[in-house]
Amino acid sequence: MTIKFSKDYEWINAADANASVVGITVHAKDALGDVVFVDLPEVGKSFAQGEVAGVVESVKAAADGSMPVSGEVVEVNE
Repeated sequence: MTIKFSKDYEWINAADANASVVGITVHAKDALGDVVFVDLPEVGKSFAQGEVAGVVESVKAAADGSMPVSGEVVEVNE
């Protein structure tokens, strides 16, 4: 299995050996409700595992998105 989940409701898909994809779980999205803003990291920025890489804001709350692994951002989904 290439998708792994963190205890903080993030996931990582490491199927591609050159670049992994990270996101939040469906449970996290459902708990947040309607998302109104997402603060994405800059391409080229490096993060340590567990470091906050972005913020998801909803009508209910704001939640930090932490990096499940250390690495550099090579692309973001606008």
